[in-house]
Amino acid sequence: MTAREFFEFAREHGAKMVDLKFTDLLGTWQHCSYPIDTWDEGTFEEGVGFDGSSIRGWQAINVSDMLAVPDPSTAVIDPFFKQPTVSVIADIKDPETLEDYSRDPRHVARKAVAYLKETGIADTAYVGPEPEFFIFDEVRYEQNQYRGFYEIDSVEGAWNTARFEEPNLGYKPSYKGGYFPVSPTDTYHDLRGEMVGVMQELGIVVEAHHHEVGTGGQSEIDMRYAELLQMADQFMWYKYIIKNVAKRYGKTVTFMPKPIFEDNGSGMHTHMSLWKDGRPLFPGDGYAGLSATALHAVGGLLKHAPAVLAFAAPTANSYHRLVPGYEAPVNLAMSKRNRSAAVRIPMYSGSPKAKRAEFRCPDPSSNGYLMFSAMMMAMLDGIQNKTDPGAPLDRNIYEMSKEELSHIPSTPGSLGEALDALSNDHAFLTKGGVFTDDLITTWIDYKVENELEQLRLRPHPYEFSLYYDS
Repeated sequence: MTAREFFEFAREHGAKMVDLKFTDLLGTWQHCSYPIDTWDEGTFEEGVGFDGSSIRGWQAINVSDMLAVPDPSTAVIDPFFKQPTVSVIADIKDPETLEDYSRDPRHVARKAVAYLKETGIADTAYVGPEPEFFIFDEVRYEQNQYRGFYEIDSVEGAWNTARFEEPNLGYKPSYKGGYFPVSPTDTYHDLRGEMVGVMQELGIVVEAHHHEVGTGGQSEIDMRYAELLQMADQFMWYKYIIKNVAKRYGKTVTFMPKPIFEDNGSGMHTHMSLWKDGRPLFPGDGYAGLSATALHAVGGLLKHAPAVLAFAAPTANSYHRLVPGYEAPVNLAMSKRNRSAAVRIPMYSGSPKAKRAEFRCPDPSSNGYLMFSAMMMAMLDGIQNKTDPGAPLDRNIYEMSKEELSHIPSTPGSLGEALDALSNDHAFLTKGGVFTDDLITTWIDYKVENELEQLRLRPHPYEFSLYYDS
């Protein structure tokens, strides 16, 4: 869609307003709305101004002016505003130099796609994430000098089998017992169906939706794979749609990786494949039907996984999920069917076009623009350096001894460890100027100062159980 077609599109739908959206460093959409008659075709070249110092991880107050330049190809009718409104995603520029802003996550993804083509290895990276999420009925939390707590509730929660519900019918998925139940145990089929319907209205292709393993309303909706930048844009719409459809029905959705103790957390297994000239590069005669190119790509992903996880499992809470025993892979190895391996090669289809690598460590708290780009850059580095992925992990890890497991590298045990890995290993990300040192340093500093240091200063509620009577 061109700038001229944008205004024709608005007229066809009777839109009087335009809503401009962009993504902050951590992966949250920001927006501002304008009467559409205040824009013209020049707006798509000149952009609109905003205060960059009020956006997390961006500008200092003395250099706060920034430009948001709308991309007309992203225009759709926003499904949640009462007044017909065209929604458009923006790229961020410096108002003095008019250069793309290095900390704009969408700019990073655009550079990643350009770098992929420059390498000559491939021209397209297809991405297929599987974000999981919880649908709750209520959440309450507080943290101050004298109180720290959280409380969640769900009509599906296994903890509510004895609650007085006038009447309580008992259909509650048990802990780790929520995978694929039919109704009435799965009470959210229609709600997920409405979420899917809204996605389809915006052109997002959905492959499936279902209840997930966890109790308390854990769910999954899978989008069909798409090119990297398109999928990163779609992932922003995905979160926006799911949260707003849930709100229509008095429900709340969280993409927090581990909101429930002693049950499965929410991951985002992410499938990726590389193509060139319309041909898939991953099928071959090697392990699990992979080509040498694919095996080297997996080798690069495994080698750089600790650093990639600083973007792919980017919260302190992420590492409550990445622990043994909850279907979250902590073993940095590949396997064709073993879900405890960090990289799985799905064997569902014999079609060469379906051959791909599935990275199982990420979670949906990620910024898709940064995470997908980092994952692809690790794969490209593996191909360029012919990195050996190591022996596959096809055994049941629960039957392996501690001695055997000690020889398998594992994921970082905390966000701090992942950030240290990123600090020590990021040359593969800065190739082609895709990630800048400034962005990486800003990411690490923000996470340390605003998350790790703040958590370190606060007593945890469980510490009262452990130490109050000491």
